[in-house]
Amino acid sequence: MLLLTRPVLAQKQYVREQQTWLGIFNQTRFSQHWGSWTDLHLRLHDHFVQASYQTVARVGLTYYLTDDVRLTGGYAYVHHYPDGARTVGQPEHRPWQQVQWFSKFPKARLMQWVRLEERFRRTIRQNERTDDFDFNYRTRYNAALFLPLTKRGFEPGGWQFLLNNEVMMNFGKEIRLNYFDQNRLFAGVVYPFSKHAQLQAGYMHLFQQLPAGSTYRNQHTIRVFYFHNFDLRPAAPAAPVSSPAP
Repeated sequence: MLLLTRPVLAQKQYVREQQTWLGIFNQTRFSQHWGSWTDLHLRLHDHFVQASYQTVARVGLTYYLTDDVRLTGGYAYVHHYPDGARTVGQPEHRPWQQVQWFSKFPKARLMQWVRLEERFRRTIRQNERTDDFDFNYRTRYNAALFLPLTKRGFEPGGWQFLLNNEVMMNFGKEIRLNYFDQNRLFAGVVYPFSKHAQLQAGYMHLFQQLPAGSTYRNQHTIRVFYFHNFDLRPAAPAAPVSSPAP
């Protein structure tokens, strides 16, 4: 009987979800080398919009090595709403550090970043929050490719196609089974209202390994992000609007 049941226990389980992600992003440049980063998120699930899933508030301080290479460090607060059998919310404190760089080609734009996060999540036991925290590191690599769809190219009023992929890996002494965290693949369109603002909308497929190790989340997501940049330098040139930072 044990030999017969072992394959069943080892089988992978898949959780299917439909979510909607809404986000607002801002980068403000104060001087030649210093600026700020802010992004806010509301994430809904259960047939895309029927219940709250997560909120994220992230801030950071950016140092511009050049116009196209930037270093950022900051803090994010994440609140996970009750899900499944859990009836209490789970807060998370998340310091983060990042290097971001842009590449320009005659008919394409490429944005990349590498981000390191330190995740402190309040422990939930028997549906009650404790005073303890789980901790792990997570590293993220994000690449976004922009291709023009109209004659206006990357100028305001010109539509663009966006292909974006981000892979995330966990590490730390508390990680046992889910070293691979998730992969986010997005395809959509970009419409720049001006040289400082753009709207991105499309479909994202998220594949995630849950802490249990043999359970995976297969998630279909509608994603709508709005980006806006401010440049407060005197007679500053128009700064390129930064791309996704989910």
